[in-house]
Amino acid sequence: MNKRVLVKFSGEALAGENGYGIDTKILDYIAHEIKELVTNNIEVGIVIGGGNIVRGVTAAADGVIKRTSGDYMGMLATVVNGIAMQEALEHIGVSARLQTAIKMEQIAEPYIVRRAKRHLEKGRVVIFSAGTGNPFFTTDTAATLRASEVEASLLIKATKVDGVYDKDPAKYSDAVKLDTISYDEALKDHIKVMDDTAIALAKDNALPIIVANMNAKGNLLSIVNGDYSQCSVVK
Repeated sequence: MNKRVLVKFSGEALAGENGYGIDTKILDYIAHEIKELVTNNIEVGIVIGGGNIVRGVTAAADGVIKRTSGDYMGMLATVVNGIAMQEALEHIGVSARLQTAIKMEQIAEPYIVRRAKRHLEKGRVVIFSAGTGNPFFTTDTAATLRASEVEASLLIKATKVDGVYDKDPAKYSDAVKLDTISYDEALKDHIKVMDDTAIALAKDNALPIIVANMNAKGNLLSIVNGDYSQCSVVK
Protein backbone atom coordinates (compact mmCIF):
# COMPACT_ATOMS: atom_id res chain seq x y z
CA MET A 1 0.00 0.00 0.00
CA ASN A 2 1.24 3.50 -0.86
CA LYS A 3 1.47 5.54 2.30
CA ARG A 4 1.66 9.07 0.87
CA VAL A 5 -0.21 10.37 -2.17
CA LEU A 6 -1.02 13.71 -3.73
CA VAL A 7 -4.44 14.22 -5.32
CA LYS A 8 -4.92 16.93 -7.95
CA PHE A 9 -8.42 18.30 -8.55
CA SER A 10 -9.36 20.87 -11.16
CA GLY A 11 -11.05 24.05 -10.01
CA GLU A 12 -13.83 23.35 -12.49
CA ALA A 13 -14.60 20.14 -10.59
CA LEU A 14 -15.71 22.23 -7.60
CA ALA A 15 -18.08 24.31 -9.73
CA GLY A 16 -20.45 21.46 -10.50
CA GLU A 17 -23.18 22.14 -13.03
CA ASN A 18 -23.01 25.89 -12.43
CA GLY A 19 -19.69 26.09 -14.26
CA TYR A 20 -18.34 28.68 -11.82
CA GLY A 21 -17.92 29.23 -8.10
CA ILE A 22 -18.02 26.44 -5.52
CA ASP A 23 -20.73 23.80 -5.19
CA THR A 24 -20.62 22.82 -1.51
CA LYS A 25 -22.21 19.43 -2.23
CA ILE A 26 -19.24 18.52 -4.45
CA LEU A 27 -16.85 19.99 -1.90
CA ASP A 28 -18.41 17.76 0.79
CA TYR A 29 -18.25 14.71 -1.50
CA ILE A 30 -14.52 15.28 -2.16
CA ALA A 31 -13.87 15.81 1.55
CA HIS A 32 -15.48 12.44 2.36
CA GLU A 33 -13.41 10.71 -0.35
CA ILE A 34 -10.26 12.19 1.19
CA LYS A 35 -11.42 11.21 4.69
CA GLU A 36 -11.66 7.61 3.52
CA LEU A 37 -7.96 7.72 2.65
CA VAL A 38 -7.01 9.32 5.96
CA THR A 39 -8.96 6.77 8.01
CA ASN A 40 -6.98 4.08 6.18
CA ASN A 41 -3.71 5.66 7.34
CA ILE A 42 -2.86 7.23 3.99
CA GLU A 43 -1.02 10.56 4.11
CA VAL A 44 -2.72 12.96 1.69
CA GLY A 45 -1.66 16.15 -0.04
CA ILE A 46 -4.08 18.07 -2.27
CA VAL A 47 -3.67 20.59 -5.07
CA ILE A 48 -6.75 22.29 -6.52
CA GLY A 49 -6.82 24.43 -9.65
CA GLY A 50 -8.56 27.79 -9.84
CA GLY A 51 -10.50 27.53 -13.09
CA ASN A 52 -13.88 27.80 -11.39
CA ILE A 53 -12.98 31.37 -10.42
CA VAL A 54 -10.41 32.63 -12.93
CA ARG A 55 -7.92 31.07 -15.32
CA GLY A 56 -4.76 33.05 -15.91
CA VAL A 57 -4.46 32.19 -19.60
CA THR A 58 -8.09 33.12 -20.26
CA ALA A 59 -7.89 36.35 -18.26
CA ALA A 60 -4.88 37.43 -20.33
CA ALA A 61 -6.28 36.27 -23.68
CA ASP A 62 -7.07 39.67 -25.19
CA GLY A 63 -4.03 41.53 -23.85
CA VAL A 64 -5.89 43.85 -21.47
CA ILE A 65 -4.40 41.92 -18.53
CA LYS A 66 -0.76 40.81 -18.79
CA ARG A 67 -0.13 37.06 -18.61
CA THR A 68 1.91 37.40 -15.41
CA SER A 69 -0.93 39.28 -13.68
CA GLY A 70 -3.49 36.82 -15.05
CA ASP A 71 -1.49 33.93 -13.63
CA TYR A 72 -1.23 35.62 -10.22
CA MET A 73 -5.01 36.06 -10.29
CA GLY A 74 -5.30 32.33 -11.00
CA MET A 75 -2.97 31.55 -8.08
CA LEU A 76 -5.15 33.58 -5.73
CA ALA A 77 -8.19 31.64 -7.02
CA THR A 78 -6.53 28.40 -5.90
CA VAL A 79 -6.16 29.88 -2.40
CA VAL A 80 -9.93 30.58 -2.30
CA ASN A 81 -10.55 26.93 -3.24
CA GLY A 82 -7.96 25.80 -0.70
CA ILE A 83 -9.73 27.66 2.11
CA ALA A 84 -13.01 26.02 1.09
CA MET A 85 -11.44 22.55 1.02
CA GLN A 86 -9.81 23.04 4.43
CA GLU A 87 -13.19 24.05 5.87
CA ALA A 88 -14.96 21.08 4.25
CA LEU A 89 -12.39 18.63 5.65
CA GLU A 90 -12.48 20.09 9.15
CA HIS A 91 -16.29 20.10 9.05
CA ILE A 92 -16.22 16.28 8.90
CA GLY A 93 -13.46 15.90 11.47
CA VAL A 94 -10.37 15.71 9.24
CA SER A 95 -7.41 17.78 10.40
CA ALA A 96 -6.12 19.91 7.52
CA ARG A 97 -3.53 22.59 6.87
CA LEU A 98 -3.48 25.10 4.02
CA GLN A 99 -0.07 26.15 2.72
CA THR A 100 0.49 28.84 0.11
CA ALA A 101 3.39 29.47 -2.26
CA ILE A 102 2.70 33.21 -1.86
CA LYS A 103 2.86 34.48 1.73
CA MET A 104 -0.47 35.49 3.25
CA GLU A 105 -0.04 34.72 6.93
CA GLN A 106 -3.56 35.69 8.05
CA ILE A 107 -5.00 32.98 5.79
CA ALA A 108 -2.50 30.13 5.58
CA GLU A 109 0.96 28.88 6.40
CA PRO A 110 3.74 29.66 3.93
CA TYR A 111 4.81 26.57 2.00
CA ILE A 112 7.76 24.93 3.78
CA VAL A 113 8.51 21.40 2.65
CA ARG A 114 9.74 20.16 6.04
CA ARG A 115 6.65 21.52 7.77
CA ALA A 116 4.41 19.98 5.09
CA LYS A 117 6.03 16.57 5.61
CA ARG A 118 5.60 16.87 9.38
CA HIS A 119 1.90 17.62 8.98
CA LEU A 120 1.53 14.60 6.70
CA GLU A 121 3.35 12.38 9.20
CA LYS A 122 0.91 13.54 11.89
CA GLY A 123 -2.05 12.50 9.74
CA ARG A 124 -3.07 16.00 8.63
CA VAL A 125 -4.18 16.63 5.06
CA VAL A 126 -2.03 19.35 3.49
CA ILE A 127 -3.57 21.56 0.81
CA PHE A 128 -0.95 23.20 -1.39
CA SER A 129 -2.25 26.41 -2.96
CA ALA A 130 -1.05 29.38 -5.03
CA GLY A 131 0.54 27.06 -7.59
CA THR A 132 4.33 27.16 -7.63
CA GLY A 133 4.25 30.84 -6.69
CA ASN A 134 5.41 31.73 -10.20
CA PRO A 135 3.55 32.75 -13.36
CA PHE A 136 3.70 30.56 -16.50
CA PHE A 137 3.38 27.33 -14.49
CA THR A 138 0.12 25.41 -14.26
CA THR A 139 -1.38 23.82 -11.16
CA ASP A 140 -0.64 20.45 -12.83
CA THR A 141 3.04 21.36 -12.67
CA ALA A 142 2.58 22.59 -9.10
CA ALA A 143 0.99 19.26 -8.16
CA THR A 144 3.89 17.31 -9.69
CA LEU A 145 6.41 19.58 -7.97
CA ARG A 146 4.79 19.27 -4.53
CA ALA A 147 4.33 15.51 -4.91
CA SER A 148 8.04 15.20 -5.73
CA GLU A 149 9.09 17.48 -2.88
CA VAL A 150 7.10 15.66 -0.19
CA GLU A 151 8.12 12.29 -1.70
CA ALA A 152 4.62 11.07 -2.51
CA SER A 153 4.53 7.65 -4.15
CA LEU A 154 1.61 8.52 -6.45
CA LEU A 155 0.11 11.57 -8.10
CA ILE A 156 -3.60 11.02 -8.71
CA LYS A 157 -5.23 13.38 -11.19
CA ALA A 158 -8.94 13.28 -10.34
CA THR A 159 -10.92 14.10 -13.49
CA LYS A 160 -14.38 13.56 -15.00
CA VAL A 161 -13.25 10.56 -17.07
CA ASP A 162 -11.97 7.12 -16.05
CA GLY A 163 -8.59 7.45 -17.73
CA VAL A 164 -6.68 8.47 -20.84
CA TYR A 165 -8.19 7.86 -24.28
CA ASP A 166 -6.66 7.98 -27.73
CA LYS A 167 -9.24 10.67 -28.57
CA ASP A 168 -12.02 12.54 -26.82
CA PRO A 169 -14.55 9.90 -25.63
CA ALA A 170 -17.23 12.59 -25.38
CA LYS A 171 -16.95 13.20 -29.12
CA TYR A 172 -15.94 9.81 -30.52
CA SER A 173 -17.78 6.58 -29.71
CA ASP A 174 -14.80 4.51 -30.93
CA ALA A 175 -12.34 6.16 -28.51
CA VAL A 176 -10.05 3.57 -26.91
CA LYS A 177 -8.98 3.75 -23.26
CA LEU A 178 -5.23 3.44 -22.69
CA ASP A 179 -4.62 1.52 -19.47
CA THR A 180 -0.91 2.32 -19.37
CA ILE A 181 1.05 4.98 -21.20
CA SER A 182 4.73 5.90 -20.89
CA TYR A 183 5.92 9.41 -20.05
CA ASP A 184 7.59 9.59 -23.47
CA GLU A 185 4.39 8.56 -25.28
CA ALA A 186 2.40 11.15 -23.34
CA LEU A 187 4.94 13.83 -24.29
CA LYS A 188 5.28 12.75 -27.93
CA ASP A 189 1.54 12.51 -28.55
CA HIS A 190 0.71 15.56 -26.41
CA ILE A 191 -1.87 13.51 -24.53
CA LYS A 192 -3.95 16.00 -22.58
CA VAL A 193 -3.42 14.31 -19.23
CA MET A 194 -1.29 17.12 -17.89
CA ASP A 195 0.83 19.75 -19.56
CA ASP A 196 4.23 18.72 -20.91
CA THR A 197 6.16 20.45 -18.11
CA ALA A 198 4.29 18.43 -15.48
CA ILE A 199 4.82 15.14 -17.32
CA ALA A 200 8.53 15.84 -17.86
CA LEU A 201 8.93 16.63 -14.15
CA ALA A 202 7.09 13.43 -13.21
CA LYS A 203 9.39 11.48 -15.54
CA ASP A 204 12.50 13.03 -13.98
CA ASN A 205 11.31 11.96 -10.53
CA ALA A 206 9.84 8.57 -11.56
CA LEU A 207 6.47 9.70 -10.17
CA PRO A 208 3.53 7.67 -11.52
CA ILE A 209 0.51 9.72 -12.61
CA ILE A 210 -2.87 8.03 -12.16
CA VAL A 211 -5.73 9.54 -14.17
CA ALA A 212 -9.04 8.60 -12.55
CA ASN A 213 -12.70 9.54 -12.34
CA MET A 214 -13.32 11.58 -9.18
CA ASN A 215 -17.05 10.87 -9.41
CA ALA A 216 -16.60 7.12 -8.88
CA LYS A 217 -17.17 6.72 -5.15
CA GLY A 218 -14.32 4.95 -3.36
CA ASN A 219 -12.07 5.12 -6.41
CA LEU A 220 -9.25 6.98 -4.66
CA LEU A 221 -8.94 4.32 -1.97
CA SER A 222 -9.10 1.53 -4.57
CA ILE A 223 -6.23 3.15 -6.49
CA VAL A 224 -4.10 3.55 -3.38
CA ASN A 225 -4.78 -0.12 -2.62
CA GLY A 226 -3.40 -1.03 -6.05
CA ASP A 227 -6.59 -1.43 -8.10
CA TYR A 228 -5.94 0.42 -11.37
CA SER A 229 -8.86 -1.09 -13.30
CA GLN A 230 -10.86 2.16 -13.34
CA CYS A 231 -8.06 4.49 -14.36
CA SER A 232 -5.02 5.01 -16.59
CA VAL A 233 -1.40 5.01 -15.43
CA VAL A 234 1.32 7.23 -16.88
CA LYS A 235 4.73 5.89 -15.88
